[in-house]
Amino acid sequence: MDRTAMRVCPLCEATCGLSITLVDEVVTRVRGNPDDVFSKGYLCPKGASLGRFDGDPDRLSAPLVRRPDGGFDEVGWAEAFEAVERGLRAVTERHGRDAVAVYMGNPVIHTLALPLYLLVLRERLGTRNVYSSTTLDTMPKSVACGLMYGDPLAFTLPDIDRTDHMLILGANPMESNGSLWTVADLPGRLKALRARGGRLVVVDPRRTRTADLADEHVPVRPGTDALLLLGIVHTLFDEDLATDPGAGFAGFAELSGHVKAFAAEEVAEACGVPAETIRRLARDLAAAPTAAVYGRLGTCTTEFGTLTSWLVDVVNIVTGNFDRPGGVLFGEAPHATRRPAEPFRTGRWHSRVRGLPEVNGELPTATLADEIDTPGEGRVRALLCIAGNLVLAAPQGERLDRALPELDFMVCVDPYLNETTRHASVILPPPSAMESPHYDVVLAGRSVRRNARFSSPVRALPPGRPSEAEILARLVLIASGKSAAGDPQSVDEALIDLTLRAATGRPDSPLRGREPAELKARLTGDNALERRLDSMLRLGAAGDLFGVRPDGLNLALLKENPNGIDLGPLRPRRREVVMTASGLVELCPAGITGDLHRLDGRMRDLRSGELVLISRRQLKSVNSWSHNIPTLSGGTNRCTLEISTRDAERLGVTAGERVRVRGRGGEVVVPVEPTDRLREGVVSLPYGWGHGREGSRLSHAATQPGVSMNAVTDSTLVDPLSGTAVFNGVPVRVEKVTEGERGTESGKADSE
Repeated sequence: MDRTAMRVCPLCEATCGLSITLVDEVVTRVRGNPDDVFSKGYLCPKGASLGRFDGDPDRLSAPLVRRPDGGFDEVGWAEAFEAVERGLRAVTERHGRDAVAVYMGNPVIHTLALPLYLLVLRERLGTRNVYSSTTLDTMPKSVACGLMYGDPLAFTLPDIDRTDHMLILGANPMESNGSLWTVADLPGRLKALRARGGRLVVVDPRRTRTADLADEHVPVRPGTDALLLLGIVHTLFDEDLATDPGAGFAGFAELSGHVKAFAAEEVAEACGVPAETIRRLARDLAAAPTAAVYGRLGTCTTEFGTLTSWLVDVVNIVTGNFDRPGGVLFGEAPHATRRPAEPFRTGRWHSRVRGLPEVNGELPTATLADEIDTPGEGRVRALLCIAGNLVLAAPQGERLDRALPELDFMVCVDPYLNETTRHASVILPPPSAMESPHYDVVLAGRSVRRNARFSSPVRALPPGRPSEAEILARLVLIASGKSAAGDPQSVDEALIDLTLRAATGRPDSPLRGREPAELKARLTGDNALERRLDSMLRLGAAGDLFGVRPDGLNLALLKENPNGIDLGPLRPRRREVVMTASGLVELCPAGITGDLHRLDGRMRDLRSGELVLISRRQLKSVNSWSHNIPTLSGGTNRCTLEISTRDAERLGVTAGERVRVRGRGGEVVVPVEPTDRLREGVVSLPYGWGHGREGSRLSHAATQPGVSMNAVTDSTLVDPLSGTAVFNGVPVRVEKVTEGERGTESGKADSE
C-alpha cells in the first residue's frame, strides 16, 4: 500500500521539508515538499537519501552489551538499562560524580528529544566533566555573543533575502547549506542576491563552490581571518567610514584604539591579501545600502576563533548593518521565552589536567583524552557518549581511540557500531528519523525566517521499541538515582509542572494567578514529550498563552498544518535580546580585546614556506554520519589530500600518488589530488573519515575508509578564550611515499 507523509529533514541545518513515499511502510522515494512554507520544494542529495539512512542494514535495532571476552550480545531493553544503572552507579559510588563524563555530538541539534533532555540529564549527573561538539565547532561564536550581548545563544543572522552585499568568510554554504544559520535553498538565495544586483564576496583559502558563484574570491592565508577583519575595521575608522551606533552601545571610541596597530598595510603580508584589497573590502561594505558579514567553521576552528567571531559582529555594527533588515538580525524561535538576565562569564571551574577553563557549562573536548588517561584523583572513569563519534571528531582522535578502553564503563546512545561505540560497555540505539516526531528546538532560533513546523512520526515504532525520548528519560532517571524501571513519562510531567508553576507565578506574567493544573489539562499531544512541547509553544514568543493570545501557536495547530506556518521575516529586536550587566551591546569586552596582543605577536611570527592544513566541506557528506550510505559515496565525495598544483610540482607528486601528512598529533598516508583551487602553501582534507577499524560495523564505509584528519591535529592547541580545537591553519609536513615503502591509510600517533 502506498502513502505519502511530510517531514522536516534532520540531516543538516537547512531543515528542508520533505515529501516521503512509503510502500508497505518502506521508504521508496524522498522529494522536496513544494508546499513547505520554508523550503518550498528545495532538496539536496543528503535529504534525498534519508530513506537510505532509514533502511541501512547496519543500523542497530536492539541494545548491545559487552561480553567479558570483548564481544557484544544483543539484549532486551530492560536488561540494557539495568546494565547502564549498575555501571554508572558503581563508578559514582566509588569515585564520585565528576568521575562520569558526558559528551554530546552534533546530531543533538537535529532532533526533538535530545535537546529537551540533555540539560536536565547534565544537571542530574552532577558532573563538571561535560563536553560536546560545540568546542570542536561553534563555541567561539557563543563566547563572542555572550560577552557582547550577554547571551551565548544570541547569534546574528545575515538577512540574505534583503541584503545588497554579502561577505562570507571561512564558510562554504553551497555545500554545507549553512551553519549557525538555518537557510533552506541557500544556493538559490545566493543566486537571487546576485540576480537583483547584489554583490557576493567570499574569503577562503580554497576556491569553493560558493566562491565559484561569487563576484570576488579572496584567498586568505588560513587562520588569519582576524587580521583581515582588523584591517577592515582599521580602514573604516581611518577613512571616516565607521558609523557610531549611538545609544545602546558601549566602546565605540575605545574600538578605534584597539585596532590602531592593525592597518591594512601592517596585516597584508601575514594574511596574504594585498592592503588595497583589504581597504576596498571595507569601502564596499560601508558604501552598500545594506550589507551582511558572515563567518563560520573556517573562522571558528582556528587559533583566534573568538577574536574572529567578535570581529565579524564588530564589522556589521560599525558599518550600520546590525539589527536591521538587509543586514544581520537576531534569530527568533517561536517557542522561545526570554532567558533570565544572568551575566555571562567563563572559568567557573577548570579541567583537572591542563587547567582549561569552563565555557558555557562545558570543558574543551580537546582535553577529554587527558582526563581519561592521566592517572590521579578526579580521573574520568566512565563516559556517557550521546550521538557522537569522538574518535573521528576530536583532535588527536587516535589517542582517544587508545584511551576509551581504559574506562571502567562507557554507554553510547547511537544507531551504529562505529569507530567510537565499538569501545562501549552498552550501546542504546535510538529509532530512525521515520519513527520519531520532529520539531527544531535549536535550529528554529537560527532560522533566516520565522516559522514553525512539526512532523509527526512517519511510521509507528515497532512493538517494544522505546522512543528516543524514552531512552533519554530513563537515563535521566538513572542519573537521578532512581530505578531505570521507573516511569519515563514522569520526567516530562515533572518538567511541565515546573514550567507552568513558573509561568503562573511571575509578577509580570499574563498567566499570573491561573492554576497550573488547569493549564496542564489543556495541553495536547500523543505522549508526555509532545505535551511538553505544547507547553513550550504556548508559552513562547508566538504562542497562544493558553487562550490569552487566540491567534498564537500550539501543537494542535501545527499538526493541522503539516507544511508549517510562516510567521514572517526576522525583525530588529536588540532591546529584547541584549542582557549584559550594563544593558548595552559591549563592543570591546575586555575578555576578548585582551587577546589582541597575542594576535599581534603571532602575526609577526608567521613563517612563510610551511604547509598548513585546512578541512573542507563535501556536498554529500555529513561529518562521519553519511559515509555508510552508498548513494552519498563516490564522485567528489572522497577522501584525498588536495594540494595546489605548484606545491605538488615542488614535491614531485601527481594525482593518485600517496603522500604522508605529518603534524604534531600524528600522521596519515593518503592519495593526493593536485588542484588549482587552493592557494599555494595550503593542503586540505575532508572531515569525518577514517573508517574500517576492527570491531566496527559499517560495511559500506569500510570499503572507502579514508583517513582521519584529526590524527594529525594537535589537541594541545586551542583557542584560549573558548577552548575550541584548532582544525584550520594547522602546520604539517607532506612527503611522497616512495615506491616499495610500506604505508597505511589509517592515522597513527607520532612516537615523539
